[in-house]
Formats: sequence, C-alpha cells, structure tokens
Amino acid sequence: MTNETPSSSQNPQDLFRERIKRVDDAIALQEGDRVPFAPFNSALPYFLYGGTFRDSMYDYEKASQCILRFYQDFQPDADIHLAFTSGRSNELAGSTMIDWPGRPGTRVPDFSTHQVIEHEYMSQDEYPEFINDFMGFTLRKYIPRAFPNLKGLSGIHFVPSIVLSTTPLASFYSPDVQEAFSILAKIGEEDAKAAAASNTLSARIAAMGIPPMMTGVGEAPFDIIGDYYRGTLGALTDQIECPDMIEKACDMLADIQIASYGYFKTAPLPVKRVFFPLHKGMDGFMSPKQYEKLYWNPLKKIMLALIDMGVTPFIYTEGKYNSRLEQLADVPAGKVIYHFESVDMAQAKKVLGSTACISGNMSIYLLEHGTRQQVIDACKSLIDTCAPGGGYIFDTNGSIDNAKRENIEAMYDTVLTYGKK
Repeated sequence: MTNETPSSSQNPQDLFRERIKRVDDAIALQEGDRVPFAPFNSALPYFLYGGTFRDSMYDYEKASQCILRFYQDFQPDADIHLAFTSGRSNELAGSTMIDWPGRPGTRVPDFSTHQVIEHEYMSQDEYPEFINDFMGFTLRKYIPRAFPNLKGLSGIHFVPSIVLSTTPLASFYSPDVQEAFSILAKIGEEDAKAAAASNTLSARIAAMGIPPMMTGVGEAPFDIIGDYYRGTLGALTDQIECPDMIEKACDMLADIQIASYGYFKTAPLPVKRVFFPLHKGMDGFMSPKQYEKLYWNPLKKIMLALIDMGVTPFIYTEGKYNSRLEQLADVPAGKVIYHFESVDMAQAKKVLGSTACISGNMSIYLLEHGTRQQVIDACKSLIDTCAPGGGYIFDTNGSIDNAKRENIEAMYDTVLTYGKK
C-alpha cells in the first residue's frame, strides 16, 4: 500500500490540522491539495485484525487494538468508527429493540453488528400525551416498554401537596421505583466504562494525527418516531391517518434536539459536525409533499440551527435519493455534507455542486466481492465525476463490515494518488 507523504511534515499535530483543513475545504466547496478520504468503518477493523463486533460490546481493549492497528496502517483524513456500546448494560436493562452478539441466548454471531427488532412502543392514540408531556411519557411508558427490567419507572408521578411535605416525592421511594433506580445505577456504571473506553480510543487516534469526522449525532425527527416509538409500519400509517399529529411531534423533537446541541457554544472541539443517518426518507417512502412536510422541514430546522451555531450537519442518506436532490439544495451554500448510498452522482454534483459537499456511493459490495482493478476503476470514476471544482469527500456507500484487504488497499492507494490536485 502507498504511504502518503504530507506536504508539511509527519508531525502528528501538523497532520491533524492539515487533515481538518482538507475536509473543511471540501465542505466550503473548495479544491484542496487532494480529495479528502473519510470512509465509515463498522466491523472492518475487527474483520482485518482478528476481532469481532462482540468485542466492541464486551472487550473494549481488544476492539481498541483492532481499530488502532487499522488507523496506523491506513491513515484516512478523518476518524469515523462506531462508539463502543455496553452489552452488559443492555442485558441489565432487558433491551427489547435490539439483539446483539454476546447476549445470553442470542443467535446473532459474534462478527455481526447488532440487529434491530422493531416494536410499537407507543400507540397512535398516545400522540397527545407524547407531545404534551414528552418527558413523562418517555419515563413512565416508553422506557418500561422498551427496557422491561426498568418497569418500576412507570410508577413515578407527582401529586401537589403542602410545601413542607415530602409527599410529592413518595413515588420515588416505592419498592418498584427503588429497584429500577438500583438497576439504573448498575447500567450507569457499565455505560461509563464503554464511554471511557471510547474516549480513550478517540484520543489515541487523534494523537496519531487523525481528527474526528464528527463530534455529535442526531436523527431526523420522523426517524425518531419510526425507529423508537411507533415502528416503521406505525409511522407509515400515521403520515396518512394523522399527519397533523405526527407533524407536531416532529416539530417538538426538532426543538428538543436543537436544545441538546448547546455544548457546541462552549466546548473547545477540534471540529464541529453532527452526523445524521437518514433511515426512512428515501425515494418512494413517502410522497414529495409528505417528505417536505413531515421529514425535510423538521430536519432542516435542526440543520439551520446548527449552521447558526457554526456547526456542519453531516447528512448520511440511506437508500435511493435521486428524487430528493432539489429539496436537499435548499440550504446555505458551503455549510452541509450530504452522503449518498444510492444516487446518480453526476446528477447530485450538478444539482448540489454549488450548494453542498457530497460524498459516498463507492460500492462496499465491490470491496467485498470485486477485483482489485474493478475497485481502482470505480474509485477513479467517482473522482472524475465528483472532484472537479471541490466540494467532494471520498467515502463508501455505507459503513464497511467485510472487505478484501487488497481491495481496501487499492481504494486507499487510488484516492491518495489519483485524488491529488
């Protein structure tokens, strides 16, 4: 594999700043010294270096060593890897929305990522309660339904009483609630271990001169409803049967997310970007009017708020997105990244080229099953189509789990050489 020699020096701090600038130039629709390269890795480092996805949930040190070896060998322009999630904390909570490798009794193999199991945790007639008392609904209904071991939280309530009385707190020290709090304390300990391991790993990658690609995450409000509360079928039904209600819910969830990003105003972060995976907005999922009203408008509200904070929304579209390009162009120029899984990249460049940075579309199927020459040809074709004039970051069409090492090397070598200005 070709080892790139940066124009400044091999000092990690210089490399760190150089790589940030390379990506920032692309976001600002400028041509840098080379096409920036920031592929999204899921299980690939484990696949190449003897680990499994199970390690990312139960053996953080082993998982960290695999990821560190990957970044030492390949040196991309930004770090994109999944943060560690505690399998033990999910066991303690009795999580029902996912199955995962290492879970007692699971059929999910160790190498597989977690598997989503959709449930309807909120009925359609509960929208008014969800909107008017989001925190109360989530605490007393959603959490006990999604995490049955925390069912004791359903008993928390407040009754107005004399100011000197502790009666309003009575529900907190009922046996069921206390049991739930005890489990929460253990969950917190396990989640803290995962977070500490993730933070340590990110710091070690940064010390190698590789900056993070994003420093925040979010979801389109419609996706939150479909992913966590109503399920995909429920959300599809609601957009027809109660569109005004789901619109109100999406607007509320947009405001909640905007408030959660206040840390960008104070935290000294090396980059300010928020990653949004779009799960349910692809072509054919809803009509253009439904997409505009229920999906795009609430998401755009969050995006514009972030842009006002000096933060770049990193919009990771999933599925086909050819019919949505004109709507995606309705943002300030040079402030957004749009990643594509399946789109006509020439058309995306034509429609968005003067507005937003584009990325993605390199086939992960080709990386796993194609030849080295096919990978090289595909990389060159994407660069030829998307790189002229700037505003392009090279990435695959999805997160990489399995691939031939020779094909990963071919992809890196091609981008680092053919992608030079």
